[in-house]
Amino acid sequence: MADRSLRGMRIGAQSLQSEDGVVFADRADYTYQCEACGRDTVMTFSTEAEIPEMWECRHCGSSAVLLVDSKPVEIDRSGEKVARTHWDMLLERRTRAELEELLQERLNYLRARRGQQKIGA
Repeated sequence: MADRSLRGMRIGAQSLQSEDGVVFADRADYTYQCEACGRDTVMTFSTEAEIPEMWECRHCGSSAVLLVDSKPVEIDRSGEKVARTHWDMLLERRTRAELEELLQERLNYLRARRGQQKIGA
């Protein structure tokens, strides 16, 4: 009985849901201009969505900036953090003089230890 009811139907290939009663969200097109290649990328977003200021260029993969009234949006980069290296963080905790002193202590310890080791061990 089950194989008769499914005869002629491709399972998973077609949806049995209808679009009756579905209300689609209002949409708007936004244009992004690539900083590298200069091409435009048009993206469609819901009118209720928060529109990102940057988008990846479809053509070259670089950053593209949102155009408003045919002019690129000014992006506020003041809140961005600068990447700190381990050395930068170390210099926040110690002065160079303290680091030189610690280095000398460690070198003296290693040299003394090397002198006490047996040859051939």
